[in-house]
Amino acid sequence: MEFALVDGESFSTDCSTIVLPGLSIGNVSQLAVDLLISSLRAKRVAYLDEPSVLPCVGNDAYGPLPEGILSLPLEAYESPSHAVALIQQRSPIIKGMMVEYAKNLAHFISTIGKKHIVILSSLDSGKRKQIDAASFMQIYYISSVSDDGTDMDCERLGWKRLEEYRPSERRWKYLNHLADGSLGPEDMLNLDEDLVDDDYYAGLPFASLFTFCKARMEKT
Repeated sequence: MEFALVDGESFSTDCSTIVLPGLSIGNVSQLAVDLLISSLRAKRVAYLDEPSVLPCVGNDAYGPLPEGILSLPLEAYESPSHAVALIQQRSPIIKGMMVEYAKNLAHFISTIGKKHIVILSSLDSGKRKQIDAASFMQIYYISSVSDDGTDMDCERLGWKRLEEYRPSERRWKYLNHLADGSLGPEDMLNLDEDLVDDDYYAGLPFASLFTFCKARMEKT
């Protein structure tokens, strides 16, 4: 992944946390990043060039009136006053290029000195019924801090652990070995196989929060 800095800009060492969207249901994560960029008054610092992302172009994404400022598929923003960086992704990844994209993105984030990554995503609303339809709990979590997914920091905040963590799942073990360079012939997978539910449970260092909400319709 290559990048071109906006004239006069550079990546700030003060922005050690980076937020990026995972393309998901309803484009919720992309809309959330747009809202963060606008509300934090983050400035665009770079355009990113990634061959695994489909090209697209649009007019100014944030101004009240179009001013001819182009918006491209991948852009980096920073808000030093909030110590946060953001990546906005406006087009999907080419089929079959997901792993390559993830490796390139991880390398890019590492080279610009970011230490913490927050990925925004969204789920089908039916997921709540699978978790606990009768509960009033709004936030659940899963974490790789311990083998069973328990994170005491989250527990102290009163959040409930999601009972779906399997650190030994085969596809995430594959990515773990791939990341640390210890991938052997016995670890190889056929990535063309259909994914099952277990294939989405992570084994790399992470913490994930799930919050359930719905839009309230106002009658006028």
